[in-house]
Amino acid sequence: MVRMKLAGAVLAGTVLAGALAPLPALAQDKPKELVVGIATFLSGPASVFGVPGRNAADLLIEELNAKGGILGVPVKPVYVDEGAGTNQLLSEYRRVVQEQGAQVMLGAISSGSCNALAPVAEDLKVVNVMWDCGTQTIFEDGKWKYSVRTQGHAGAEMMATLLYLMKVKPDFKSIAVVNQDYAWGRESWALFQAGLKALKPDVKVVAELFPKFGAPDFSTEITRLSALRPDVVLSTSWGGDLDTFVQQAAARGLLKQSTFVLPLAESSLERLGNVLPEGVIVGARGDHYWLHPKTKNTPEMQAFVKKYKDKTGVYPIYPTFHMQQALTGLAKAYEKAGASTGGKWPSKEQVIAAFEGLEFKSLTGTITIRADHQGLEDQMLGTTKRVPEYPFAVYDKMALYPGKLVTTPVGEKSLDWFAKATQSLVNDKSIETFDYAK
Repeated sequence: MVRMKLAGAVLAGTVLAGALAPLPALAQDKPKELVVGIATFLSGPASVFGVPGRNAADLLIEELNAKGGILGVPVKPVYVDEGAGTNQLLSEYRRVVQEQGAQVMLGAISSGSCNALAPVAEDLKVVNVMWDCGTQTIFEDGKWKYSVRTQGHAGAEMMATLLYLMKVKPDFKSIAVVNQDYAWGRESWALFQAGLKALKPDVKVVAELFPKFGAPDFSTEITRLSALRPDVVLSTSWGGDLDTFVQQAAARGLLKQSTFVLPLAESSLERLGNVLPEGVIVGARGDHYWLHPKTKNTPEMQAFVKKYKDKTGVYPIYPTFHMQQALTGLAKAYEKAGASTGGKWPSKEQVIAAFEGLEFKSLTGTITIRADHQGLEDQMLGTTKRVPEYPFAVYDKMALYPGKLVTTPVGEKSLDWFAKATQSLVNDKSIETFDYAK
């Protein structure tokens, strides 16, 4: 925020201060359409993750508009390719707001992108829904009026992963990490390691490997892991990088040598086919899974899975669920804001205010937006199992962790909170467990 120094007489300063005082955010007439910019990876190795997000958005917005849109206004999506690089992303983000009149932006996937976009959203005064990025630092190190996140962050994801590993393999003595070398890879490992030191301080970290984002060859990392033979290998990599790493590691027999922990592997299960063996710990950055044991048979889930598979030829993966949460949360925030405007279209400030304390249903659970604009969502981990019904691995031995249990409390820093983790979290009675069933 720019600070202004006012000089001159007290009276003049008082008058000027009054002139500069912010006016109340007033509702307005309904627009002909609600332009929503959506940043996602449409090119590059991360497009295996970003394109499904776009496909889900197309499907969901079509359904939303068929029901009247948001407050009777049709939604018009405008896509921005996050794969073009940060500078181009920032430029396109501004263009969609300033030239195409977007009142809402959904951005983005990469943690680095979200860190870069948050101050731009403040400058543009545009509603910015962080629909997928995981960095916990967004709302812990900064306070952003116009940004909100409709899903959990790295803290919740890494805490649930750590608790699951401690439950199913409590006797491991060594661990190695292979993470992408950027904000997400570094931060997720820092969190996991802090919690590991608190819960199991005797574990030896034998290797910390950070290959370049988008690396095509992991032979160096795999050779080191083969020689070190750690009990556990953690990788929070995702998208094309994760696929490539797993394929190359499997070819060298590494997946059977160590217990692999892949907290983002749900998005890769179908693509990896028979490459991924049984016994790998997998997660979905939330409780997102089209075979979710509590919601797979609901009409809403079955309809979504069918429509998505008919459209794309594959099953939905967790970025599609994150997109559903973002669009559902957006619609609910507009409805909440619109309820107090007497039929007028709510301002962007009223919409952002409506997000605070908002609670809404997702396809797999319930999302709550805290006062700090951070979403609470449950987290689910499982262990891969091969079954005759599908030509790829599925979840077994699932554990569902309540969002409130595994998310850093408001006002605390995740690294500090992880460092205080206790064994009681591992065996908390609120954790539900499920086995695979047809």
